[in-house]
Amino acid sequence: MEADYVIVGAGSAGCAMAYRLAEAGKSVLVIEHGGTDAGPFIQMPAALSYPMNMPLYDWGYSSEPEPHLGGRTLVTPRGKVIGGSSSINGMVYVRGHAKDYDHWAESGADGWSYADVLPYFKRMESWHESGQGGDPDWRGKDGPLHVTRGPRDNPLHAAFVEAGRQAGYPVTDDYNGEQQEGFGPMEQTVWKGQRWSAANAYLKPALKRDNCDIVRAFARRVVIEDGRAVGVEVEKGGRIEVIRARAEVIIAASSLNSPKLLMLSGIGPAAHLAEHGIDVVADRPGVGQNLQDHLEVYMQMAASQPVTLFKYWNLFGKAMIGAQWLFTKKGLGASNQFESAAFIRSRAGVEYPDIQYHFLPIAVRYDGQAAAEGHGFQVHVGPMRSPSRGSVSLRSADPKAKPVIRFNYMSTEQDWADFRACIRLTREIFAQEAFKPYIRHEIQPGAALQTDGEIDSFIREHAESAYHPCGSCRMGRADDPMAVVDPQVRVIGVEGLRLADSSIFPRVTNGNLNGPSIMTGEKAADHILGKSPLAPANDAPWINPAWQTAQR
Repeated sequence: MEADYVIVGAGSAGCAMAYRLAEAGKSVLVIEHGGTDAGPFIQMPAALSYPMNMPLYDWGYSSEPEPHLGGRTLVTPRGKVIGGSSSINGMVYVRGHAKDYDHWAESGADGWSYADVLPYFKRMESWHESGQGGDPDWRGKDGPLHVTRGPRDNPLHAAFVEAGRQAGYPVTDDYNGEQQEGFGPMEQTVWKGQRWSAANAYLKPALKRDNCDIVRAFARRVVIEDGRAVGVEVEKGGRIEVIRARAEVIIAASSLNSPKLLMLSGIGPAAHLAEHGIDVVADRPGVGQNLQDHLEVYMQMAASQPVTLFKYWNLFGKAMIGAQWLFTKKGLGASNQFESAAFIRSRAGVEYPDIQYHFLPIAVRYDGQAAAEGHGFQVHVGPMRSPSRGSVSLRSADPKAKPVIRFNYMSTEQDWADFRACIRLTREIFAQEAFKPYIRHEIQPGAALQTDGEIDSFIREHAESAYHPCGSCRMGRADDPMAVVDPQVRVIGVEGLRLADSSIFPRVTNGNLNGPSIMTGEKAADHILGKSPLAPANDAPWINPAWQTAQR
């Protein structure tokens, strides 16, 4: 088996690259270990808590015991299915803040500033504003990825935004447009009531072409001959074979599996490879370093009125929602229920938002366990730019062994200060007049927890990953010893090998990572094809004019 391009991983970036390379007439083979994404558990938006907890669809990874979180191990789901993590995620669509990408460019990712990436966000989107306002000039009209907004019928969604306004924060009707900062509607990758994953948006259309195909196999390593990547060794049906690439091999296997695959192929920190008896092809100390994520807590309120989704949280209610969705693709099953959001700054002197809110009109855990109190609602809140850095390394030279994942969460004093600010600012928002008709009391953390020490203990016990791991194969200039790929996404030190997914992010972006990961695949495809990048945009984002002196 051979093709011009062999892509490892049918996830957010891999699907986008397969589509663009095939569209350009190149032959493409996509290697994916996971199976089909058919069925309501994946395609029904409201069922999002199921696939990320199912071994059928998830790699089943977890962190090593986290020293600053009381030695807890945290689950880190990654999609093992067509569409990758875009098939098991929460479907929240956030581009990231303009300043995130300007920081990338400043840190060596030349050509990846906001002006450079905005045209790719526009190219990939089909944006539907559904009468809720927005910034049409900043958005894409005819891309493969449909972006919509939930109906926001539940009165709690409006109460959340109004409470933010009453607390003195801006309101924004499009955080993916000119102004991220503020409270407003949340966007989702849902179309016609169905999860609009990278598989539905990109891969399935690409597979309709004669020049694109998918291979169900487990990638063991990149085959490198005389310093050039020539193919991928895979295990398929119990046999080991090599799928050869005439032009290039492209890794898009996730921020956890991409560095693992590089190291298994002899690309990584020389001493670490030697420990596992792996011959060094390229000594790249940055492989597996710089791992970042977003950590968050759920702040839950007991409701004084039965307006929350808890009334459906029983066998009959779920069956009714499921049946309505199966037959009509409408109703509560057709939304991820994250329909209001906010991005705010934690303090004066922070130039752009560093706290994100997901608002949910039910008090429930990600694994689908409802709060014992019954009717309630919650926000997921956490800092956006933690200074903590972790790593991904090899457990052994066996390709089947799970990688060693150490996030090193909360390892700096800044992390703790930022998280305390999140909790105190959130309490202030919930105390506004707009929530008065709806709140009975605070379930979690609980109003009794007030001191720094009490809040820190709560964070240590309850903080969870928002599932945004990235940065483990950072992009930078070719002469940067810690960079793994150059700004054309070429793996430094090996010919014919590229890497494009969230592992190349120099720093985590604001918000959820599916949108930026797809954008990375879109832009990488132009680099791979040797095309001139899309012309930079000169739209200037809104920055709070009082950021130096005011928190809001």
